[in-house]
Amino acid sequence: MPSETNDASEHRRLIHELRSLTEDISTASLPASVIPLLELDLTAQQVKVLTILVTTLEGGTVQSLSRLFNVSMASMSGMLDRLVTHGVAERTVDPKDQRIRRIKATSLGREVIGELVANRPELADEILYRISADELRSLTIGLAAIARELRAQQQPR
Repeated sequence: MPSETNDASEHRRLIHELRSLTEDISTASLPASVIPLLELDLTAQQVKVLTILVTTLEGGTVQSLSRLFNVSMASMSGMLDRLVTHGVAERTVDPKDQRIRRIKATSLGREVIGELVANRPELADEILYRISADELRSLTIGLAAIARELRAQQQPR
């Protein structure tokens, strides 16, 4: 029994240490994380709308998006016009109802949001090449475990 208690204690200690380290990493990498966002010619609200469009295969309608963001249909329509003008969204005809126009993210829109989400300055080559092979192996094992658990979490139960 003592080993189970020690294992649980060690597990809690490591999780606490990991949380502290990720907080330090987030703070140190924040300036580099913000750069792609600042380079975008989109408002914060437009980025939020584009993120929703990227995460939904069927896209959205002016009505559904205005409800979701609690803004008027006129405001949402203007915001979507700007996203279309930037080339990150497109209007399409709903295949089930020709009267409905859907707004979907373009490949450029998916790329823009992908870069924002995937931007991990702490995993930049300039950092990774400075750590030892043993540390890289450990990091790879840890990240693989996290990826595995995230995938498992997304599976229907």
